[in-house]
Amino acid sequence: MNRQVPSISKGVDWLMIWLYAIIVTVGLICIFSVEYRSGDDVVQSFFGFKKNYSKQFYFFLACIVLAIFILLTDSKFFTAMANLSYLVGIVLIIATFVIGKEIKGSKSWIPLGFMNLQPVELCKIFTSLALAKYLSRPEIDFNKPRNQLMAAAIAFTPAVFSILQGETGLALIYFSFLIPMYREGLPPAYLVAGILMAILLVVSLLFHTKTLLIAFAILAVLVIYFNRRQIKRRASLLWIILAAWLFCSLFVGVAVPFVFKHVFKPYQANRIFSMVGVDNPFLDKNVVLTPEEIKEMQKKAQGQNYNVKQSKIAIGSGGFTGKGFLKGTQTQGDFVPEQHTDFIFTSVGENFGFLGSLTVILLYLTMLLRIIKLAERQRSVFSRVYAYSVAAILFFHVSVNICVTIGLAPVIGITLPLMSYGGSSLITFTFLIFILLKLDADRQMVLR
Repeated sequence: MNRQVPSISKGVDWLMIWLYAIIVTVGLICIFSVEYRSGDDVVQSFFGFKKNYSKQFYFFLACIVLAIFILLTDSKFFTAMANLSYLVGIVLIIATFVIGKEIKGSKSWIPLGFMNLQPVELCKIFTSLALAKYLSRPEIDFNKPRNQLMAAAIAFTPAVFSILQGETGLALIYFSFLIPMYREGLPPAYLVAGILMAILLVVSLLFHTKTLLIAFAILAVLVIYFNRRQIKRRASLLWIILAAWLFCSLFVGVAVPFVFKHVFKPYQANRIFSMVGVDNPFLDKNVVLTPEEIKEMQKKAQGQNYNVKQSKIAIGSGGFTGKGFLKGTQTQGDFVPEQHTDFIFTSVGENFGFLGSLTVILLYLTMLLRIIKLAERQRSVFSRVYAYSVAAILFFHVSVNICVTIGLAPVIGITLPLMSYGGSSLITFTFLIFILLKLDADRQMVLR
């Protein structure tokens, strides 16, 4: 009796695979353009596993094997292992505090010899699966605050450990899980509150804390005065106004200073305030820094300003059509630091200009829209939540990375998906995308 051999092509969305392959190839070309120098033996350097583009090529080959393995795996495996994989991910993150390797001030890497593994990067896969598993449980009513808090705990626990490791940028990515939660019924009030908090944060950067506290108090008094008749008829309105005043005051007077003093490092806080043209008011003047510490803080701040300045020069110099492949003076001259990782988009801008940059953005936009389409055609809540998680993570990575390279966001160390050099990043996004493709191929199944 013949046994049916699993097929990797049945039901697979080939448009997504082509988009994946094209974006990774563009990334390889950009890394090559950054590191290749005239006179280098192209064949030997490409296969020698010494240059970063050579290593990325081998990582890509490994990802192809992983992708085939994922497409041959039963979709039920991902639901069955969702919670266990999340636990393993948390354990790996905690393990970095003991056996981790410090790179660029962040002890968030586990050395494996041929590459360094960043568990908090990999944990985005496990968090997506665990969140999808939790929200797909039949007994879960997402309108209940208790269930909302549990989902938030699943999503943000890795972010807490990431902040403790000094990886503030990666921690911010975990807030992308609010998007799939909103799709599954998270009340809009939470998003409104989030937007208001963002506005409060910007206002707190522009104005002094004492000034804002006085302004909030005056505003609360005025609101109470002009609504005194409604308050007489409905006493609860007074408590709502007072609660709003108290929240704004605590957010600006306590939460924001705490974050800038104890979460962000001094050079990171200085970089954020420099974007709005003001000095950092939250520097602790009672702390006496040694000359070495002052020098190191100034070096990091100047380094980040230099990175963004050179990045903007490189992208701007590309003009409309670019200088041409391997003809970028900024990238070839090593003027842009980290141009093969966090600032890989500068290579696109200088070599291929506005047209090349627009093409890359359109590739990502097409992939995002395709993922959303795949998400909406799923029968299973598990598959839909997972798909929206992938879309949200991809959107945050792309938008933040490009904003950093053109100077619209502080430098927080976030890779450009599938293009930036790095085994952990490429493997993570390969897993994210091909698990989605496998779930979509089996979309007629009801998974929990």
